Amino acid sequence: MKVRSNKILCFGEVLWDRLPSGAKPGGAPMNVALHLNAIGKDAVIASRIGADQPGEELKVFLKQSGLSCELIQLDDELPTSEVLVHLDEKNNASYEICEPVAWDNIERTPLLEDAANQAGLLILGSLASRNETTRNTLMSLLQPGILKLIDVNLRNPYDRKELVEPLLQKADIIKLNDDELKVFANWFDQLHLNEEELLTWLAQHYGTQLICVTKGADGATLWAEGDCYQHPGYRVETVDTVGAGDGFLAGLVSALLDGEDYPTALAFACATGAFVASKSGATPAYDLDEVRSLMTS
Repeated sequence: MKVRSNKILCFGEVLWDRLPSGAKPGGAPMNVALHLNAIGKDAVIASRIGADQPGEELKVFLKQSGLSCELIQLDDELPTSEVLVHLDEKNNASYEICEPVAWDNIERTPLLEDAANQAGLLILGSLASRNETTRNTLMSLLQPGILKLIDVNLRNPYDRKELVEPLLQKADIIKLNDDELKVFANWFDQLHLNEEELLTWLAQHYGTQLICVTKGADGATLWAEGDCYQHPGYRVETVDTVGAGDGFLAGLVSALLDGEDYPTALAFACATGAFVASKSGATPAYDLDEVRSLMTS
């Protein structure tokens, strides 16, 4: 994967996941940045927190995790985001997202513009488009020269086509899950197509280079340059699925930046996602050797 620099800018929500077992830092863009840094990549997160205790605790966590807070804006009015996470009998997560919160108000600043100009890859979650202020900011960053990866995150009531499609039209890479792929098929009246046909149609429709579909414990599909690659996933004892997709995405990006071929990149991504699912919380203590051991098991 060719990029103009190895710097990665992740843009969007930072928050607290309120799990049955307690509160853990979360937010897909932040999780991806943390995983990328743990793998050894140069990633930063751009977001906004409230001038409150949860926000201060998030900053402490980020600093302790080695992630720069330089692009974390401070909001004097809106609170730091919190998400209520519910786990079903299979430990699959569902989310109750509160609003408005600080990351709904991310502003375009010279510091953020400079970071975007230096980055080779921009990773952003579609959830960030729910509010006009943050949406306008992120759209201003989608400029030629930077590779743009859209992490689709459809959460009711922010799963409307008119919110997501402007991002997809700018995307070089799209990542989504199998349920979201079904939503896309319904949007475009393409339910009659099989997976490979639908991914080919979407890639042509949006002019996208890569599309990745995650399927939980059943692995993932990667569409790239007209070919489809499948991986069945790795079997682990699931603790919870919070952040597993973010770990998968970080693994995929890391491997592609390292020049791995598509099957190898997909395998590493699946191993990274499985590792996260086998731990509690979105950003467990990282063990790259354990990730690699899954690939040889």
